[in-house]
Amino acid sequence: MMRRLQRGTRVVVASHNPGKVREIHDLVAPYGLAAVSAAELDLPEPEETGLTFKANAELKALAAAKSANLPALSDDSGLEVEVLDGAPGIYSARWAGPGKDFALAMDKVAERLEETGSEDPAAWFTCALAVAWPNGGPAVVVQGEVHGTLTFPPRGDRGFGYDPIFVPQGRAQTFGEMDPAEKDAISHRDRAFAKLKAAIW
Repeated sequence: MMRRLQRGTRVVVASHNPGKVREIHDLVAPYGLAAVSAAELDLPEPEETGLTFKANAELKALAAAKSANLPALSDDSGLEVEVLDGAPGIYSARWAGPGKDFALAMDKVAERLEETGSEDPAAWFTCALAVAWPNGGPAVVVQGEVHGTLTFPPRGDRGFGYDPIFVPQGRAQTFGEMDPAEKDAISHRDRAFAKLKAAIW
């Protein structure tokens, strides 16, 4: 039987990324969940040993649920570039280095694109969301994507990560230029959350 998250449930958001935590908090708030971040609870960050977004989301949710003794909602997401065979993909955060410098990461994407000699700007963001419970059992894991194109130089100082170089299909602005509510309404995270909502609410 599928377990559900009820209004008033305290949930740990298994992330130390302030941008992700804000977006997830905004997604769950209408459902009456009391979200607290892994950083606020001083939970350790597990090593991301999975080979897919779904695998990493699941391992983070399971670790946080066990450590906090609370239901846990985790996110594993990143940018995938067509001509880079899906890179940086699950290594998106690692391309930013230990200092999490995404200006450096975006420069690296531009450099890799130039090395290919291709002018194909196709890219997409992928987000896997997982919910796990402290008393064990299988996690619920879903995935969503938003497709678009890359643009350089980066534009906009809203959002986080690779947002300033990504223009979603049908739009003129990058995620970094969009109002956060506008981005949230069409993002990969929102699309994954719609699937999660159908499963556990």
